[in-house]
Amino acid sequence: MERYLQACKTDFWKEVFKAELEYILRELEGAKDVLSIGCGPAIIETGLSEHGFNITGLDISEEALEQAPDSIRTIVGSAEDMDFADSCFDAVIYVVSLQFIEKYKEAVREAGRVLRPKGRILVMLLNPASEFFKEKAADPASYVSNIRHTDLKAIEKTMAEHFSIQTEYFLGIKRPEIFQTREPALAALYVVKGKKKARSF
Repeated sequence: MERYLQACKTDFWKEVFKAELEYILRELEGAKDVLSIGCGPAIIETGLSEHGFNITGLDISEEALEQAPDSIRTIVGSAEDMDFADSCFDAVIYVVSLQFIEKYKEAVREAGRVLRPKGRILVMLLNPASEFFKEKAADPASYVSNIRHTDLKAIEKTMAEHFSIQTEYFLGIKRPEIFQTREPALAALYVVKGKKKARSF
């Protein structure tokens, strides 16, 4: 965790987080109560809070949540079985976390359950076809080496069962630069976003 936190403080990763935050801000316009699943130390979530969102961060790691600022409501818990009432959030986000959850299908369904009618979901997935992913996955010390799911189409299919979805590639990452791209071979992220279907839950 300490290694990760130190990396987050570098100018390079600050720029990555800034780009992700700006994207999420555009997509969540009009939402108020937002749940971030797998939030870790809540870096992106802090930025969302500063823009007026009511943020709840959930993570299975108590150690990671201890690094989150006091301004963020944090809860230790499992994405596959969350202790929230039905229909209590306007939006649910996964910022590069869903692929690390063993039972991701259950997690997606739970996300839909806690969303209000027409609530929004936004999932940022690592793109296995990108050079960024291949480099990180080959490094045993990188968090990417712990990824459990790399089949983007399978994840997309699961999400489409519960949400009306759109997809796009986003954000080229090639040290020391980040750049805007929609090219599958260059984009580090694949974003699946959508609205809760009326009769899925």
